[in-house]
Amino acid sequence: MTDHDPTPKDTEVYQRLDKVAGYPYPLRDYARRMGWSIVQACLIRPSPGRAMGWRRFWLKLFGAKVGKASGIRPSTRIVHPWLLTLNDFAMLGDHVTVYNLGRVTLGEHSVVSQNVHLCAGTHDYTKIDLPLIRAEITIGKGVWVCADAFIGPGVTVGDNTVVAARSVVVKDTELGVVVGGNPARTIKQRPRPAG
Repeated sequence: MTDHDPTPKDTEVYQRLDKVAGYPYPLRDYARRMGWSIVQACLIRPSPGRAMGWRRFWLKLFGAKVGKASGIRPSTRIVHPWLLTLNDFAMLGDHVTVYNLGRVTLGEHSVVSQNVHLCAGTHDYTKIDLPLIRAEITIGKGVWVCADAFIGPGVTVGDNTVVAARSVVVKDTELGVVVGGNPARTIKQRPRPAG
């Protein structure tokens, strides 16, 4: 016997997958995604590690806003390049996933290390048909997102912040701090570098 006896409401299914939109994007987005998938597989993944200009060229061709000396590694996976902004000297590391259903912006001199997941999309679980939410992620200037971290939908990472390895960031961070944990919380101020 449990303390909680199920009521009829408890036994109802809260989501109906037969009600979920089968094609939530405009048709032209599906065509662009197909073209981009081919480019990623055939022209970006096999490119040499130092071929940043080559990868910037393809990102720009598919609508990304790409600043001076910014770049991605060959193994970076981007869903919608036209919803990506890399400001000057911004870098996406090896095996980073940019699940950018909403816009993802990296500020200048920011780096996202290997195996990070930037998740700018989710579903509204309060509605039976789970409508798509395309929430932006903004990573400020001078930010370091360390290996294996997860940045959730709608999050803004403040300028000069360090996101510790394997952290799960589900709400905005302050400026110039070190955050870590699951869920991430402020650990300390980031010291201003000498010189």
